Amino acid sequence: MVLLVLVTVLWAFSFSLIGEFLAGRVDSDFAVLSRVLLAALGFMPFTRWRGVPSGMKLGILVTGMLQFGITYLCLYRSFSYLTVPEVLLFTIFTPLYVTLVDDALARRFSPVALLAAAIATLGAGIIRYDGLSEDFITGFLLLQVANFTFAAGQVGYKHVMQRYPLALPGYRTFGYFFMGALVIALPSFLIFGNPDKLPSTPLQWGILGWLGLAASGLGLYLWNRGACKVDAGTLAVMNNALVPAGLLVNLLIWNRDADLLRLAVGGVVIGFSLWVNARYHPRAKLAASS
Repeated sequence: MVLLVLVTVLWAFSFSLIGEFLAGRVDSDFAVLSRVLLAALGFMPFTRWRGVPSGMKLGILVTGMLQFGITYLCLYRSFSYLTVPEVLLFTIFTPLYVTLVDDALARRFSPVALLAAAIATLGAGIIRYDGLSEDFITGFLLLQVANFTFAAGQVGYKHVMQRYPLALPGYRTFGYFFMGALVIALPSFLIFGNPDKLPSTPLQWGILGWLGLAASGLGLYLWNRGACKVDAGTLAVMNNALVPAGLLVNLLIWNRDADLLRLAVGGVVIGFSLWVNARYHPRAKLAASS
């Protein structure tokens, strides 16, 4: 739990940095690729290449493709359509996806999670009640792909590590995670990247360095290791803790003129959806009692 709290604080600042200094200024594909490469450089020297089951290698690689590669490509693109507070609030769907993916891997299903997701969608609509433009819908859908793949990656990593219990420190196999992310990020930059929108200031390069080494490299490793130490219910709740933390950072430092009333009302409705999920979802109740 401590690891998840520490990473939540770390990522709360990262969201604002992306929205304020990179979105619309630096090519999103290059931003993701640079984060992947920097994070990989930090772990590749420690990666164990022999003596690791091939199934474990493949499993960690796939989680990297999902949780880092696809997630961050969609996340960065969503900043072109949504404000930082909106991005943060719409990430509140991630805990519901964590529950759904965990149900799927456990071969169970509960319609309560879908009901909670519908209520949360209503809350998201309240935030932009004065006009759901095409841009808003595009950004919202991009972010839901990011939410789902981020949820699938962390839950999948937990199941992979449970299936292949090795007497190795986690960092000795986490390099495969960033290899998986590179499989997605590199072709995306080569196909869709815009070389005319590379970082142009030392500040932008510095932010990318921080995001790659700290937020991505250290952050994703500590988050996934923390996920292995808690139940699915706790993991879902901690995914949600990023929202108020990130909003607090953004509103106090960058966006003092945000419509706090609409954000609050929509946030309450979305929060109610989480209560419905926690109160009536059988897996959530099981986790709460354990």
